[in-house]
Amino acid sequence: MNSILSQDKAPIMEALNKYKKMRVVPFDVPGHKRGRGNAELTAFLGENCMTVDVNSMKPLDNLIHPVSVIREAENLAAEAFGAKHAFFMVNGTTSAVQAMVMTACKAGEKIIMPRNVHRSAINALILSGAIPVYVNPGVNKELGIPLGMAVEEVKQAIIEHPDAKAILINNPTYYGICSNMEAITDLAHQHGMLVLVDEAHGTHFYFNDNLPASAMSVGADMAAVSMHKSGGSLTQSSLLLINNDVSEGYVRQIINLTQTTSGSYLLMSSLDISRKNLALNGQDIFNKVIGMAQYTREEINKIGGYYAFSEELKNGDTIFDFDTTKLSVHTLDIGLPGIEVYDILRDEYDIQIEFGDIGNILAYISVGDRHLDLERLVAALAEIKRRYSTDKSGLFDHEYIKPQVVLTPQEAFYASKEKLAMDRSAGRVSSEFVMAYPPGIPILAPGERITEEILNYIQYCKDKGSFMTGTEDLKIENINVVKEFE
Repeated sequence: MNSILSQDKAPIMEALNKYKKMRVVPFDVPGHKRGRGNAELTAFLGENCMTVDVNSMKPLDNLIHPVSVIREAENLAAEAFGAKHAFFMVNGTTSAVQAMVMTACKAGEKIIMPRNVHRSAINALILSGAIPVYVNPGVNKELGIPLGMAVEEVKQAIIEHPDAKAILINNPTYYGICSNMEAITDLAHQHGMLVLVDEAHGTHFYFNDNLPASAMSVGADMAAVSMHKSGGSLTQSSLLLINNDVSEGYVRQIINLTQTTSGSYLLMSSLDISRKNLALNGQDIFNKVIGMAQYTREEINKIGGYYAFSEELKNGDTIFDFDTTKLSVHTLDIGLPGIEVYDILRDEYDIQIEFGDIGNILAYISVGDRHLDLERLVAALAEIKRRYSTDKSGLFDHEYIKPQVVLTPQEAFYASKEKLAMDRSAGRVSSEFVMAYPPGIPILAPGERITEEILNYIQYCKDKGSFMTGTEDLKIENINVVKEFE
């Protein structure tokens, strides 16, 4: 009972409120001096916001070595998430993923991971020098989406690479698909490997009994959790959870290699307040979200042509479970790529969804949505079908292309390189990324062979209006390739 009651506290918010009442004269940074030095910014963001945009000091603790209110807030978060410890991350979940990989692996050490990881995981390989062992995800050809990792394929990767230090799992994917995380975790631990989980899209798993298992609940060692997505905190705020025998002190040292020494109290207090809200009200909050997503899914499927998919996809392995808060909708049967539906919704109906790719769209549903908004989305999709539906021939029928890995990401990224026109680069080894963002899963990563199939897919994405990123050339017309690799 005391454990539950303690979740009523928000130590960082309480300390900030106390500090405001002290009327301290600031001769420290930030230079806007509680907003007085930047009237336009204060008018835009509000005085309440500016007065708590403060620097680390004794009454407010320090993120790089917390001993008081931040430490207490981290302990409350750990308790709420069922972890040994929780670190407040203000460089986004990207920094949490990188800290996991850099904690588990040193240069030259192997990590098993699915190839459909977020770019942050491969960036971590560039930073650390760790070597990826990719488990290629299955593909649902009808929907054009990558799936989870098959347990047998993970087992095979372990047999072939018994010296790997860790396994990284997505829980869930952007589309809501979960691997058999408990089986993979048990398998990894039997072979002395750490289990790292990218839960950027899985915050809500910790606070509702009707959703898939969370990383901490199955005994994973570390998890990166995007509180700012389904958890309600401010953008860029995140948590890194640790469990089992992972050293809190060592992980904090790793975090402090890259995380700012000027931790934002706006971000930290938002983590603190959001954790409190989820701990006290999460079951009800996400019951509501599940209900809204299910209602909208059913209404979209009544339109015809669209397919809002859900738990019926589960197969006990590569789709072991499904996140029913995710409103993922397949669009190709109305003859439109998802990215085109995304653009039409935004440009003609003033509806901003999370992303559109070649075959699907994702509308992110949260407790902040209203029933009226859901009806507006359904009505817009029905009208788009009526106005724009066409023959589906000529559309790509898949998204995942199995990579040919030639060099490690670090070797390729830092190698001597030359710039080629994208359409002349087939056969060479890429020194950089190419990806559509969102979702930020690389089509091509450093160290991978460029093929005609990949080039055709990149051009198709560009033609359909996907937002392409990753290359030094902002126009994505040229690509850096490794010298002397043919």
